Amino acid sequence: MSHWRTAGATEFPPSQDEPERALSGPTQANCLVEAQIGATSLPVARLELRLQMGRRVMSRNANAHGLRVAAGSLIGALAVALVCSQHWRSANAGRLLPWLVLVVAAWLPVLYAGIRLWQSFAARLEQEKHKAEELAALNLRVMEALALAIDAKDSETHHHVRRVQVFAVELGKELGLRDEELDALRAAALLHDIGKLAVPEHIISKPGPLTPEEFEKLKIHPIVGAEILERIRFPYPVAPIVRAHHERWDGSGYPDGLKGEQIPIGARILAAVDCLDALASDRRYRQALPLMDAMEVVAAGAGTAFDPRVVEALQRRYVELERMAQQQTLEESAYSVRSRLQRGRLGDAATWDNAPAEGRTDFLSLIAAAREEVQMLFELAHDLGASLSLSETLSVLAVRLKRMIPYDAIAVYVRRDDRLQPEYVKGEVLRTSCPQVVPVGQGLSGWVAETRRPVLNAPTSGRSLAWGDPSGDQGLSSALAVPLEGVSGVVGVLALYRRDADAFTRDHLRLLLAISPKIALSIENALRYRQAETSAATDALTGLPNTRSLFLHLDRELARARRTHSPLAVLVCDLDGFKQVNDRFGHLEGNRLLKAVAAGMRDACREYDFVARMGGDEFVVVLPGAGAAEAHTTAARLAAVTRATGRRLLAVDLLSLSVGWALYPGDGADAEQLLAEADRRMYRAKRSRYAGASTGSVELEAQTLLIQ
Repeated sequence: MSHWRTAGATEFPPSQDEPERALSGPTQANCLVEAQIGATSLPVARLELRLQMGRRVMSRNANAHGLRVAAGSLIGALAVALVCSQHWRSANAGRLLPWLVLVVAAWLPVLYAGIRLWQSFAARLEQEKHKAEELAALNLRVMEALALAIDAKDSETHHHVRRVQVFAVELGKELGLRDEELDALRAAALLHDIGKLAVPEHIISKPGPLTPEEFEKLKIHPIVGAEILERIRFPYPVAPIVRAHHERWDGSGYPDGLKGEQIPIGARILAAVDCLDALASDRRYRQALPLMDAMEVVAAGAGTAFDPRVVEALQRRYVELERMAQQQTLEESAYSVRSRLQRGRLGDAATWDNAPAEGRTDFLSLIAAAREEVQMLFELAHDLGASLSLSETLSVLAVRLKRMIPYDAIAVYVRRDDRLQPEYVKGEVLRTSCPQVVPVGQGLSGWVAETRRPVLNAPTSGRSLAWGDPSGDQGLSSALAVPLEGVSGVVGVLALYRRDADAFTRDHLRLLLAISPKIALSIENALRYRQAETSAATDALTGLPNTRSLFLHLDRELARARRTHSPLAVLVCDLDGFKQVNDRFGHLEGNRLLKAVAAGMRDACREYDFVARMGGDEFVVVLPGAGAAEAHTTAARLAAVTRATGRRLLAVDLLSLSVGWALYPGDGADAEQLLAEADRRMYRAKRSRYAGASTGSVELEAQTLLIQ
């Protein structure tokens, strides 16, 4: 080992283990520093140069290499201590002490800065880790919220995905799934039905069995759901589970026909759990099975529809898992956010006091209520258009409407000219207190019809005279009424009544206003159909039933007479002298005479007798339960009314009546036989009158009938 000296300097032998690479590194700057330090002669000078060079290197790279600088600082200080310890006992040790103090003092800030940089780096690393965890949790919460929102659209499958998730994850733990597989199963359980967004709502909500075509459309939802989830790029395999959750163990499932172990384990678990919860829940097309019965159905599918190992584990724990699912549902309900709709007046509605605000439990309930409202409106619109009978239409309306807006009584008024007549009334109170006619502009319903404005929570107590509607004395305290406006204007008024004051909400008014145009259109169509039906069965001139109605009615009366073994009489009447009236006074006067005679004949009969015009100047009267004596009396009364009507309108005695009759069962067993016999007797009486063989056809025919 060679020694070298410098004046005024202490001699140091070169150390074999000098830490010259303490600050060495892969960068070019560090290499240059090491070269300069190696070329320096004095050991202390070399240490001082190392200090200066280290400071410059740290200054340039403090942000990027803080950890390395801190380590270098520490190693540099240790190197100084090591060199000093080797020469501490030399003769010049006293001169070394100031240098040692200087070096250590110079290195302490560097060491402190390195430590601070390391602490900053560690804190930043922890912060980034925390942000990553928060981001992952946020993604999961977003998925859960979307899945719950989709699930909440159907009130009957509400909480389905949450229950399925509890069952599936716990079952996965039971079967020894890895953490990654459990995470995938947890997400897939929430999102397994997301593909139903591509299935039409009327198929999902259909109350009956699906057609083969509808089922084929439903089968696309696992494919669509998997394609949606593939875009999220989960760190674990979620999309394959969703795609395969309708595959069957025997290979008969869809969409890919996978079999046995080809089906992902998560999909096998999800298939069994999904089926169990579906069977144990109410659906539109069936009622829920008891949980034990549902489990028996799933167990019966082991080896064909489901993995036997999964079914076995589910059988062991399904009761416990059901309790866990129910507990989670209760906890979520307890912490749900309650919302209250702010009160306020509707500008176009007449309101009394404040309508009660709507209370909704949480956003899931609001989503379910919105979806249920759409479904009820759809069903109501479908049912209203299914019948042209006004009474049937209004009956269906009353049933459907009560599911949407609870009420104690309902009245539907139909406008006829300047009056409202109750066409449909339901409720014990209304049946005794509802007015038969409400003038437009008077009463609550009349005011609604005149102003075309709805009424919300109108008090009925003490206002029966003012409003013309059922009073509070009958037990009704609030009313909700809306005008029914059709193509031709207001066709009626729909009024709902409740026993409680301020019982109707603005949501109720909104719903009623939304469906009122459809109700008005249905009423208009039903009225047109009734008018067309009446026209087809009514004589246009006299307003009496025509020939078609006569045969239908006579057949019904004969059927009833056969069942009850009761008699029945048929009178055929013909006006004598009517041709002379037309020739002398004209056809317009003849038509007026026919209408007057028809009205007189109808008034002369019993309320349950049937008077029809056969055509021309012929009329037929059906007398249920009448025998020979009653037929004779009615015929004489009809002849007198006809003669009196002719004298009153024409001021001359030109008109008379020929009558023939037939009795059931003596003169015939069906309508044609009875009408033929009565017609034959009527013409015989007419001929006798013209021949002057008797003083009156009625008397002659009566005597003939009585003799027979």
